[in-house]
Amino acid sequence: MKFMKLGSRPDTFYTSDSVRSVSSEVSSDLMIQVKGTRYLLHKFPLLSKSLRLQKLCSESPESSQHQIIQLPDFPGGIEAFEICAKFCYGMTITLSAYNIVSARCAAEYLLMNEDVEKGNLIYKLEIFLNSCVLQGWKDSVVSLQSTKGLPLWAEDLGITSRCIEAIASKVLSNPSKSNLSHSYSRRGRDDTMSCNGAESHRSKHVSKGWWAEDVAELGIDLYWRTMIAIKSRGKVPSNLIGDALRIYASRWLPNISKRLCAEKQVETGHESDSVNELTSKHRLLLESIISLLPVDRNAVSCGFLLKLLKAANILKASSSSKMELARRIGIQLEEATVGDLLIPNMSHAQETQYDVDIVITILEQFMLQGQSPPTSPPRAKGGFQRQRSRSAENIDFEFQESRRSSSASHSSKLKVAKLVDGYLQVVASEVNLPLSKFLQIAEALPGFARLDHDDLYRAIDIYLKGHLELNKTERKLLCRVLDSKKLSMEVCTHAAQNDLLPLRVVVQVLFFEQARAAMHGGQVTNLPKNIKALLASHNDSSRPLGSLVTSKTLRADDQWSMSGLRTPNSNISTLKMKLTEDEDLDENYTNGAEKSPKFNPICALPNRPKRMFSKLWSINRHGSEKG
Repeated sequence: MKFMKLGSRPDTFYTSDSVRSVSSEVSSDLMIQVKGTRYLLHKFPLLSKSLRLQKLCSESPESSQHQIIQLPDFPGGIEAFEICAKFCYGMTITLSAYNIVSARCAAEYLLMNEDVEKGNLIYKLEIFLNSCVLQGWKDSVVSLQSTKGLPLWAEDLGITSRCIEAIASKVLSNPSKSNLSHSYSRRGRDDTMSCNGAESHRSKHVSKGWWAEDVAELGIDLYWRTMIAIKSRGKVPSNLIGDALRIYASRWLPNISKRLCAEKQVETGHESDSVNELTSKHRLLLESIISLLPVDRNAVSCGFLLKLLKAANILKASSSSKMELARRIGIQLEEATVGDLLIPNMSHAQETQYDVDIVITILEQFMLQGQSPPTSPPRAKGGFQRQRSRSAENIDFEFQESRRSSSASHSSKLKVAKLVDGYLQVVASEVNLPLSKFLQIAEALPGFARLDHDDLYRAIDIYLKGHLELNKTERKLLCRVLDSKKLSMEVCTHAAQNDLLPLRVVVQVLFFEQARAAMHGGQVTNLPKNIKALLASHNDSSRPLGSLVTSKTLRADDQWSMSGLRTPNSNISTLKMKLTEDEDLDENYTNGAEKSPKFNPICALPNRPKRMFSKLWSINRHGSEKG
């Protein structure tokens, strides 16, 4: 810390009956009142150095004893006034970074300039400020911090801008390493130097970003201006800027979610004035931090961005701030964890615990990397779109995947797919989660992003158990995202016995397991007659219902043999085509409408088909083990 002493006479100010006076053989003739404190002083030493006091004394009437002057708006208060008064008396005053700003503003108020006397207080303060205070790191930060008490005065005198420029220049000189004083506010052990004396210097090891903790002590207005000055030169690495923002956020936004949520619970629907004030203050701080984020991808971690997004949701930040965070998160979404995505939902319009809409937006931003225009049409709100034929969907899907392959890397999509499936398993149990939003999240990624569908199946199973009110059409729509070929043996066993799944999904699971066993040389179990009825209805759909199941279309010994399974016209191929068309059958009828004749073979299944499939599955497993 640097300091300067002016004057040589001892300090003889004293207080008597709430009045501040100076010990002197000469009686006082001037009373000055500064913000409730009265001073009995002498005209000659004060008026000889203050042009303002000269003018005030000439304008105020003289009394028999004391001429009274009021200074109600004196900048810096009584401490700054006494520095100026003691300077006029020639008493010793000590100046440092802690009082230089208030003393400079007070001297300006009293007009203690060169027009009154050469070498006046303003002149001496400017020399000390420019040659000593602004040359040191700690002094520059302390001086800038002290300007918040006199923002208008400090701004008009250029003190604020000079402090910011001094801080920025020192950071830019060596942003990664410096021997300047480090973290003065936390360590309290700093170098001391007099302008006229030698410096007591202690070298210390300073880590990268040595300046971040010191600057984090500034209020958001001064911090924002300082960071803008540092960033504008383009010399500081973006990761150091990101670290500084993280330090500042942890300093000023600690546990903001717990604090505000607790206060809101007490308020029973009405926010108190204290909550509103706290929210407004932190909202400004948060949006300022967001505006300072570097543009580089890895400047800040995805976890930090998601923490900012959680705070933005709680503090009801602007939609532009949320969108900017969502865009940045989408760029590096593969770094996130499931816990990071569990963003509290603060909207009264939605009843889910977590905000799924913002996660959908993040996924859209992830898939839009490098894309223009978007490849997929917008989903209809509040309902489901009519399903097109599977062949048309496959054409569109292949086109979309070819477009998406040029955006985010393949490996990042694989990581994000795992992340999405884990997230769905958490939110699927929410009763108020609409099916449309579950599907929107599940379908946000292309099919190749999931190497297996085990986690997706678990999420679907959780959703079905938490939403037993789903009708048959909705259950089939939910399970359309599931690829039975990508299920493991363990999950297939569970799916075959899952009473909540649509019949089509169970048949698919059994079919692909049959095909898998055939490809690996395992034993293939004959399917029940009712399952073969599905094949018959496809191979001879134009024939009467009574003649659908015939010896020509169903030759179990031949068509379900190893050679038959491998032929293009095998029952497995037919069943696969039948299963893909089966999901469109419900479109031919709605409430109370006639069912298509193609549906009749399905109706011929036993009352408890899934138990039969479970038995079949057990037989198949047993046969495979023997093989």
